[in-house]
Amino acid sequence: MRVLQERRCVCMQKTILLVEDDPSISNMVKTYLTNESFQVTCVFDGEEAVKAFKDQDYDLVLLDLMLPKLNGMEFLQLVRTKSYIPVIIMSAKDGDADKALGLGLGADDYITKPFSMVELAARVKAAIRRSTQYIVPQTEESGAVIQVHEIELDTENHRAAKNGNEINLTSKEWKILCLFFENQKKVFTKEQIYRSVWEDDYYGDEHIINTHMSRLREKIETTPSKPAYIKTIWGIGYKLGEF
Repeated sequence: MRVLQERRCVCMQKTILLVEDDPSISNMVKTYLTNESFQVTCVFDGEEAVKAFKDQDYDLVLLDLMLPKLNGMEFLQLVRTKSYIPVIIMSAKDGDADKALGLGLGADDYITKPFSMVELAARVKAAIRRSTQYIVPQTEESGAVIQVHEIELDTENHRAAKNGNEINLTSKEWKILCLFFENQKKVFTKEQIYRSVWEDDYYGDEHIINTHMSRLREKIETTPSKPAYIKTIWGIGYKLGEF
């Protein structure tokens, strides 16, 4: 019985790809997260990261931006063409432009160096929890496919398409779009969107919502500056457009 229990623990252990070129930071993060029961694979440049990502499935990526051979943003773009895996950026760059770019390219979170290991572990656990607990509701009435004008969401296969052309969405963009498509008459405040999609407390950081909404509109709207699918209700929030 003991052997079976130990094997179950190993099977349930969450795996993390840590992409960090500073050995001291890499070792510190790996040691802490290993003690928190994560299995951590460390790589030290962008090309190593690409190979590791192709060779194995992970539950989360911790990503530095300043990497040799292939930088973090380039690696992030590659990841987002293939996977919705949660990605947390760890960077010494603390400017709004860098954060906006990282989140816009599909990162789920951004933590600035130097950071608290307790905070990093909490963010890792929250990101994995949100990723593994998110289930698209399906009913007999709605079925697995939701159609709104030219856009079709296949909730069973986790795919979106416009006029038959697949739309490449990040995990957060997918969740936002599902939220509106499944609640077509409802107006959502930014707090409601954050709580529903990020499944966490909202502290008024509108920048994250605005960035993800802007990127989503660029992908689904014919004219992003004049959105038809997700409309802004000034002073309140957003709602799905009517066609």
